[in-house]
Amino acid sequence: MTIIQPESAAVDKQEPVESQVCTVEHCFHAFDALYCALTPLAKPIPPTFLDEKYPLFVTWNTRSSRPGRSPRLRGCIGSFEPHPLHEGLAEYALISAFRDHRFRKIAKSELPTLECGVSLLTDFEDADSYLDWTIGVHGIYISFPHPSTLISESSAAPSPLSSSSYLPRITCKQTFTATYLPEVMPEQGWDKIEAVDSAIQKAGWNGTITEDIRRSVKLRRYQSRQHQADWDEYVAWRNEHGQEFHI
Repeated sequence: MTIIQPESAAVDKQEPVESQVCTVEHCFHAFDALYCALTPLAKPIPPTFLDEKYPLFVTWNTRSSRPGRSPRLRGCIGSFEPHPLHEGLAEYALISAFRDHRFRKIAKSELPTLECGVSLLTDFEDADSYLDWTIGVHGIYISFPHPSTLISESSAAPSPLSSSSYLPRITCKQTFTATYLPEVMPEQGWDKIEAVDSAIQKAGWNGTITEDIRRSVKLRRYQSRQHQADWDEYVAWRNEHGQEFHI
């Protein structure tokens, strides 16, 4: 999963929203953007959902041809900056399909194997510590300074306290960041420490993860309203709107 977050990213706490804020039409709109980008003759279907602003992620998965196999990640990119949904979903549908550096670009021949997930992010809060969040409820966004700036501590036990009192004045400009959406932790079977340690590694730290490093983490928790749709559902939706396919 890749984040595009400008320095001025808006992560202010938002008002709680109903789960229906994210609907299957958001997924269809993302699918439509990808299909039309790969099909010059295709005409996009104008969205009918509200053009509200949300931080968002668009995820592409490839469905397995073998029964019982879980879908395989094909691309996932999002932003913590709120975007108008009409433009933002279409934009990030293409960014995650074509510019996720972990994968080759999605080709037109792959469309029938795809499923699309849309996550609209809400309820951002600063956590009191790296343990101050709930698995299955919160996504986590972590940031931490280069460990070379930390004072060595002998403690090895998890700390429920805020890390701020343990840190010296930071002069190193390098900061590591990473995020996991709320569904990742239950899918992987991680506890909180395992999730934070994985995020620390994902952020780019390859050294030993000590309790000092964990305490240096500034964690921002958030929630996600999600929906998912596969290619067959998108085809049925596009047919309902009288649009032909050029596959």
